[in-house]
Amino acid sequence: MGFDPRSWFSRKTLRKDAVAGVILGVEAVPDGLAAGLLAGVNPLAGLYGYLFGMVGAAVLTSSAFMAVQATSAMALVVSDAGLDTLPDPDRGLFTLAILTGIIMVIAGLLRGGRLISFVPTAVMTGFVTAIGVNIILGQLSNFTGYQAQGANRLLKTIDVLVHVGQWNIPSLVVGAIAVLIIVVLLPTRVGSMGLVIAVVVGSVCAVLLNLWVPNSVVLLRDIVDVPRGLPAPVLPSIADAPTLLIPALSLTFIGLVQGAAVSAGIPTADGKRADANRDFLGQGLGNVVSGLFQGMPVGGSMSGSSLIVQAGAKTRLSLFVAGAVMAVVVFLLADVVAFVAMPALAGLLIVVGWRAIKPSRVYSVMKSGPLPTTIMAVTFGLTLIIPLQFAVLVGVGLGVILYVAEQSNSVRVRAVHLADDGRMRESDPPAVVPPGEVLVLQPYGSLFFASAPVFERQLPDVSRESSGAVVIVRLRGTDEIGLSHVEVLRRFAAALRDADSTLKVVATEDRVISQLDAGGLTADIGPDNVYRGTEWVGEGLRRAYADARAEVDDDA
Repeated sequence: MGFDPRSWFSRKTLRKDAVAGVILGVEAVPDGLAAGLLAGVNPLAGLYGYLFGMVGAAVLTSSAFMAVQATSAMALVVSDAGLDTLPDPDRGLFTLAILTGIIMVIAGLLRGGRLISFVPTAVMTGFVTAIGVNIILGQLSNFTGYQAQGANRLLKTIDVLVHVGQWNIPSLVVGAIAVLIIVVLLPTRVGSMGLVIAVVVGSVCAVLLNLWVPNSVVLLRDIVDVPRGLPAPVLPSIADAPTLLIPALSLTFIGLVQGAAVSAGIPTADGKRADANRDFLGQGLGNVVSGLFQGMPVGGSMSGSSLIVQAGAKTRLSLFVAGAVMAVVVFLLADVVAFVAMPALAGLLIVVGWRAIKPSRVYSVMKSGPLPTTIMAVTFGLTLIIPLQFAVLVGVGLGVILYVAEQSNSVRVRAVHLADDGRMRESDPPAVVPPGEVLVLQPYGSLFFASAPVFERQLPDVSRESSGAVVIVRLRGTDEIGLSHVEVLRRFAAALRDADSTLKVVATEDRVISQLDAGGLTADIGPDNVYRGTEWVGEGLRRAYADARAEVDDDA
C-alpha cells in the first residue's frame, strides 16, 4: 500500500485508471469552484485545493482511492474563520491550509486515528445535518441574485426571504436549471457527471441571458481574474498562525473524521484494512501542498472517493490522472472556466446540502434516548448560530460529555454464586449484606471516576445485622480502577468493619492491585485480603471464597 509508482503501470489497469481519472478530473473542476464559493474565498482557491491537495495526499495515503478535496464542511469552517479581518486574506487562507496540514501530520504521527471512535453518533448526526442546512442557507444569495445582509446565515436567510421582490429573475432561472439537471441526471448512468453538465448548461444559459439583459447573471470572471496556468508557490504568514489556530484545529478534526469514514468505507487496492493514521499523514501533506500552491484546506472526500471507485479505478494512478486533467483545464480552458455562472454553482451546492440531510439518521438518534437526542439538537443549533470552528470544538466537548455519561451508567454489579461442581451462577445482589454469609460481588463496565456514584449505589447496604459476613469483590476483567472507586471500596470496607464483617478483593491485573495499594484500600483491609488472580479463570476467587468460608464457619 506504499508509494510505489512501479506498481501503477500495468496494461491491465492503465486504461481503467486513465478513464476514472478523467471522469474525476472533469467533475472536480466545477466542484472545486463551488467549494471556493461556499468558503467565501476566491473560487480558484477551491480549484487549486482540489488539484494540489488531491495529488499531494495521494503520495502518502494508505487508502489508494482516497480523493482529498475541499469538502463542504471544511469550506464552511473557512467561511467562518474571519479571514477578511487579516491584513492579507488570501495569504491567510494559504496559511490556514498549511497550518491545518501540519496539525494533521502531528495527529497521524501520534496515532490519532483511535480518537475518532470517541466521537458519538449523536454529535456527528447533529453536525452533519446542520452542515447540510448551512450549505443551503449560505447559497441563497448567489442563487437568488440578492446580496443579503446579516451577521450569520440565519439572519441573511431572513433578509433574503423578506426581500423577495428584489430577487434577480435571470439568476433564479440559471440556478433552477442547474438544480433540475442535477436532480434528473444523478440517479441515471450519467451519475456525478450530471454536476458538470448542470454547470455547463447553466453557464450557457447565463451567457445568453446576459446578451439579452447585460450583467443580469454574475459569472466567475465578474468576481475574479481567471489566470491561464498554474499558480506560483507562496509562503505562509507566520504572524497569522496564532489567529488561525482554532480554525485549523476545527478543520483538522473535520478532515480526520471524514478521512476516517473514507478509510473505513472505501476498499483498498489489495483488500487490506486501511491505515487511518497514514491517511492522516496523507491528508496533512495534501493540505501543505494545497496551501503552498494557493489552495484552500482539504480533507478526505467520501463523494470524490466513491466516484473514482465507481468509475473503475484500480490504483492510485487514477488520482494523479485526475490532477493532470484539472491542470490541462486550467492551462487550456481558462477562458471557458471564466464564464462559469455563480447561480449554477449555487444550485449545485444546494443539491449537495440537501443530500447531506439524512432524516433516517436523525430518527435513529431520537430513538436511542433523550440524552443523545439533546446532544444532537444542541450540536445542530450551535452549528447554525455560532461560527463553525467554535461549533466543532463545542461538539467535541459534548461528545466527551456524552461518552462520560454513557460510561458512568454502564456499570452493573452482580452477585456470583459458586456451586460445588465448579459452575457459577449470577443474580441481582441482595439489598442488604446478609449476616454470617459469604457474598461475592462482580462489577461489570468501566470503573472510571464518573461511574463511581453508580457503582456505590449498586452495592448492598450494610446494617447492624450484617455481622459475621465476608464480602468478596471480584475485579477480574477490570484493567484499571480509578481512585474514586477505591474510595467507594474503602467506605464499603469501613461499614463492613463496623458491623464486624470483612471485605476481600480479587484482582488479576498488576495495575489494579497497584491502584488499590495507592488508594489505601490494601492498608485498610490488610494485604492478606487482597488476592491475585491467575490465568486460570476462577482460581483466585475460589481461594478467596475458601478462606472466607473458613472465617465464617470459625465465627459461627
